[in-house]
Amino acid sequence: MKALYALAVAGLAAGLCLVLIIVLASRDSSQVDPGAAAGPGTLESDRGAQVVTTGPDTPASAPDAPPTSGPHREEPVDADRNALTDDQILTALAQGNVVIAYEGDPPTAVQEAVSGPYDPELAAAGQAVILAKRPGVGAPQALSWRHRLVATGPEDPKLRDFAEAWLGQGAPTGSG
Repeated sequence: MKALYALAVAGLAAGLCLVLIIVLASRDSSQVDPGAAAGPGTLESDRGAQVVTTGPDTPASAPDAPPTSGPHREEPVDADRNALTDDQILTALAQGNVVIAYEGDPPTAVQEAVSGPYDPELAAAGQAVILAKRPGVGAPQALSWRHRLVATGPEDPKLRDFAEAWLGQGAPTGSG
C-alpha cells in the first residue's frame, strides 16, 4: 500500500511540474532572431536572401543606402575599389564578406589589418573586406549581412571593430 501511495504522489508531482513548465513556457514572449547577434553597427530589417535567376533585374538602391540583405542575382566581385552593383554587394555579404562603401579616400588600413588586399578566392570563402567605391554614399559605411555602420571617416576605428565582428557572418543557410 505504501508503494502505491508513493507512486501516486510521484506521478502527481511529475504532472504538476509538467503543467508548470507548459504555463511558464507559454508566457515567454522573447523572440530569438538569428540575425540579431550583438555586435557593432545597426541591425537592418530582413529583406530575405533569395538568389534569383529569372525575372526583372535587381533594383538599384539609393547611393547613400547600399543594401544589407534582399533577393539578388549571384554576381561575384572580380575586383574591389570599383563601383559595385547591388547584386555584387549582396552576393558578397551573403557569403560572409564585409563591404565598406566609400567615396573619396578608401579605408585601406581596415582592409589591410583585417583581411589583407582583395583576393577573389578569399572573397569566395566569405573572408574578405571588400572596398566598394560608391559616389553619393557620404561617410564610409561598413556593411555585413543585415548590419550597417556609418563611420565618421576612413580612419574611424569602428570600421575595424565592425569588420572583425561580422567577417564570416553571411546569410543564414536555408534562407531565401
